[in-house]
Amino acid sequence: MSLLDKMSFLVEYTEPQWRDLDMRSLLVDQAFVYLESQYPETTYLYYLTDHCYTCPYSMIKPLPAGNISAEPVDTAYAASWKIYSEDQGPYGFDNVSAMCTVSRARLEEFSVHNLTLFANGSCNFVMDKPGVNVNYAFLSVFLITAAFLLLLKLFCYGWRRYRYAKTIVLADNANDEADESTQQRKARLRSLDTFRGLTIVLMIFVNNDGGDYKWIAHAYWNGINLADIVYPNYMWMMGVCIPFSIKAQLSRGISKSTICWRIFCRACKLYALGIFWNSMFSLQLESMRQMGVLQRLGISYLVVALLQTLCTRRKLLDGRDLLPFCVQLIVFLALVATYLGVTFGLPVPNCPLGYLGPGGTSQNLAHQLCTGGAAFLVDRLLGTMNLSEAYGATDLYNTYPFDPEGPFGSVMAVAHVILGSFVGISIQLLPAWQSRLKRWLLGALLLGLLGGGLCGFSKEEGLIPLNKTLWSLSFVCVMVAMSLVLYSLIYYVVDVQQLWSGYPFTECGMNGIILFLGHLFILNVLPWHWAIGAMNTHFLRLCENVWCTMIWVAIALYLHKRKFYYHL
Repeated sequence: MSLLDKMSFLVEYTEPQWRDLDMRSLLVDQAFVYLESQYPETTYLYYLTDHCYTCPYSMIKPLPAGNISAEPVDTAYAASWKIYSEDQGPYGFDNVSAMCTVSRARLEEFSVHNLTLFANGSCNFVMDKPGVNVNYAFLSVFLITAAFLLLLKLFCYGWRRYRYAKTIVLADNANDEADESTQQRKARLRSLDTFRGLTIVLMIFVNNDGGDYKWIAHAYWNGINLADIVYPNYMWMMGVCIPFSIKAQLSRGISKSTICWRIFCRACKLYALGIFWNSMFSLQLESMRQMGVLQRLGISYLVVALLQTLCTRRKLLDGRDLLPFCVQLIVFLALVATYLGVTFGLPVPNCPLGYLGPGGTSQNLAHQLCTGGAAFLVDRLLGTMNLSEAYGATDLYNTYPFDPEGPFGSVMAVAHVILGSFVGISIQLLPAWQSRLKRWLLGALLLGLLGGGLCGFSKEEGLIPLNKTLWSLSFVCVMVAMSLVLYSLIYYVVDVQQLWSGYPFTECGMNGIILFLGHLFILNVLPWHWAIGAMNTHFLRLCENVWCTMIWVAIALYLHKRKFYYHL
């Protein structure tokens, strides 16, 4: 066996053919299952994935006597099969006895398995071909990326050292001194830009599919995956920065009416950009989606920034003005009370009071038309349920689409941003870093315990499960707790101990809006995106996603070098 053959597992290589199967026709996280029936009569095959919580089995196909066929199946989650002697309809339930059951089988990507139904009604499930370990793709892409960055660093060092050493060093020193004096004048916290930049870089990565790993993609309904923490972090950091922006404008003598007009214009720009983004998928005005990520940002920014402006007293800009904190705390509690009152008090026709599930096939079809409970009812009454594609649990639970950025979820989104503004206010009120860190970490502990208690410290249980689609109260508490811990760490390392400059994330954060909008609107064009073959491995998808992310980081570094910064 050659060295290349030994290393093939790093790139998810599999044989092009296995028996009569075209292995290259499989998609990411798929395997083949050979179905053979030796039973003298027609039987019926049903399937269930572990990811579909409290769902019944779904029919795959009838198995005629003598059937021999192959079916692609998903390997991301454990799967179960049942074979019935009679047709159970679209769904099979546990209260009906099956001839044969295969429970919670873990399949590897690109593997082949044999499911054989014998003449006596028993069955056998065995592996015919081993698959590949999809986690090695992470290691290989990490090594490739690290080697590329190292070579790039050496090249830049050599270029500077042997070609333009004196000129560039002198220029860099002058720029560094100018930058340092500018930072001293502005007293800017680099950790704010570092946190924002880290969030945006991660956002670009996950929005480009993140290697098509299921644990990176958004959770279908309850629970938190890597992609689910990005947008909440961005909204939280927006809230942190609002008090600084308002104070800076008031310090320059700008009137509150002018500031409010600027806030309104910026919110309208965000909302309009969101509509423009939605129009890229559908131009039908009567069915165009009204809400979205940018729209929710605009609404949340408008409410919190106006509150901060109206409550900040100009004569106390250099003192301890607690009025903005007190007013926003009252508004926060009012928003939480509104969320709880509507969620658990608004009757939804033919649904249990306070229902928070995905509806459809969940709970064995008990509440098929209850997706999202009161949140869906409110969004539907407001006429904002137009979606150009399926979201979240639509396919998994066979239910109608639910807009993850609907109007009712924006109630808790505004509360989320208010919690971020509390951190910005605390930075202004507390001069000592020790006091800041103590309060942030204490807040993280309390919010984490509250969020964990609401969801029962589990994925599917508890009074209010963690749910980004609904932007649930437990989700807000846990996400803000995570943001507080992560920002506390970055603040301590970057601003307090100055062990790290935040590079390259600080530079990305300083031009965050360009990266945020750019990666949304530039779709499927070189050099950001490319394809080789079927792109049906995590390895290739990771390479493409990391490449796209690195290009946007390079753009941010170039803009920083040119001292170009853009804000809405």
